[in-house]
Amino acid sequence: VQLVESGGGLVQAGGSLRLSCAASASNFIITTMGWHRQAPGKQRELVADISSGASSANYADSVKGRFTISRDNGKNTMYLQMSSLKPEVTAVYYCNAMGRDMSGYQTDYWGQGTQVTVSS
Repeated sequence: VQLVESGGGLVQAGGSLRLSCAASASNFIITTMGWHRQAPGKQRELVADISSGASSANYADSVKGRFTISRDNGKNTMYLQMSSLKPEVTAVYYCNAMGRDMSGYQTDYWGQGTQVTVSS
């Protein structure tokens, strides 16, 4: 499974960014996908995740109302629309994909991360 994030960058406070995570997988069924972030000196934390059919999503309290997670299974791509950005969301954002292989073994994979920097 390969996960490739894009869309990060430098933006001023109040601005917006949209992150993308393109997934490629063979002999692996991707179920829940999510975005996590890690700021310098802090632990990695969940930002939002979304079910396989995009019927349900969960958000960290700190981003509710400002971030929206979505996925397009036809394109094998997940998105994170981030609005009203604040400097405190500056971090490396990672894509995560959970799923199972053909034998039913469940595991997850991570992307390489994309830097999001919000200036004040």
